[in-house]
Amino acid sequence: MQIEKPAMAGTLESSDVQVTVEPGTGEIEVHLESSVMNQYGRAIRQTVLETLQRLDVTSARVQVVDKGALDCTIRARVECAVFRSAGVSDKNVPWGGVIQ
Repeated sequence: MQIEKPAMAGTLESSDVQVTVEPGTGEIEVHLESSVMNQYGRAIRQTVLETLQRLDVTSARVQVVDKGALDCTIRARVECAVFRSAGVSDKNVPWGGVIQ
């Protein structure tokens, strides 16, 4: 999936994560801030990268501000930001296809 324009999903509330995606320069760049960085930073980064890979995103700048979100929330926010950026409307979301 092609990142076409900047897009954001999520909030800065406790137990949530805010994900912003922008067009990249040929690679995936992830900038991560987290209130639980020492404990879960690597796992959060891995979840973000796996989700982008599953969505076939190969070039993007991703800003992640985590406030203690669960993995399922991180995946959902990344997916939502990517779909918004690519211009996928609610009617065109590949439910049961790309999302696993």
